[in-house]
Amino acid sequence: MQPWGFKSLLNPSHKKKHPPTLHSQRTRLFSLLATTLAATVFLLFVFRQTLVDPNDLCVPSSSVVPLTASESDVAAEFATTPITLVSLLHYATASEIPQQTKGEMRRPFDVLQSLAPCNFLLFGLGHDSLMWDTFNPRGTTLFLEEDPKWTLSALQRFPILRAHTVHYSTRLSDAGSLLSSYKNDCPGAGVPSGHPLRGNRRCKLALSELPEEVYERDWDVIMIDGPRGYFAAAPGRMAVIYSVAMMARGRKGSGVTHVFLHDVDREVEKQYAKEFLCMNYRVGAPQNYPGQNTSPTLPNHLNQSHSWSNPKLLRRLPTTSNWDRTKSTPVTSAHPSPPVTESTFDRVSHIPVDPI
Repeated sequence: MQPWGFKSLLNPSHKKKHPPTLHSQRTRLFSLLATTLAATVFLLFVFRQTLVDPNDLCVPSSSVVPLTASESDVAAEFATTPITLVSLLHYATASEIPQQTKGEMRRPFDVLQSLAPCNFLLFGLGHDSLMWDTFNPRGTTLFLEEDPKWTLSALQRFPILRAHTVHYSTRLSDAGSLLSSYKNDCPGAGVPSGHPLRGNRRCKLALSELPEEVYERDWDVIMIDGPRGYFAAAPGRMAVIYSVAMMARGRKGSGVTHVFLHDVDREVEKQYAKEFLCMNYRVGAPQNYPGQNTSPTLPNHLNQSHSWSNPKLLRRLPTTSNWDRTKSTPVTSAHPSPPVTESTFDRVSHIPVDPI
């Protein structure tokens, strides 16, 4: 019998090949499975890198700080142990502690417990990220971080987390001018339902190039603890506060968005929160740490009579001329803003609003 091959296909006079044996079938099946497995591993690797940073697939591994033996043990536990137990193990053995106080953590913890499982978006990765993810069991928790090296390090320590790195084009020194010009640069900002953020490059305060998932979901809870905002060249949180307000007002479904803003004692955070998150929706700050973490509850559209402009606030924002680059706070002006207290705001706990 002539060997089966390409030549025999061209000559119909040759005899047909016998059906393949069981051994050859198994060999082909094994080869197919091996090829499929290799392709799957490659695709998962590419997807993982894209999840870490959609704009940079080539962050050198040398930039990531190696894990300690204890951190490696904790990271390995995620494969077989429930996240709650791993979280307890981590914080019981870690030398770092979460950056927020117990009072600051309590209000978002209570909200998450009442809503979980929910959609939880956090700006900033920190030592407390695993804790926040644990507080939303079976929900969707997503972190947005400005530093790709820190993102990779965090995911190496806590592979259960989902995080993207994002780029900010703003500078803290421009906070005053951005607030005074946003109504001209951001058409539709005063519309009760807000305006789309995706692809909106005209508005300097709009985060226009976030991952698609951020735009597609209705976020029930949003925590703002990033990016950096303590020196003039830092991105500041102006664009985040503005964009979060647009997300909340642009909800596709009914309900409210709970927003937690950290470092609200700083002048920029305070004034942008007043302008875009709105005083009448503010719930309050922790009793034992006033001013550090404010919590507005935003409906999916504003009251039509709300004013989006307060010119008196513009004079108290830092600019390049009155910003002390050696300090983390603006230079005290001749007209300091009054202290923010809970009595300044209407206390509300829930404002359910049907979609327009």
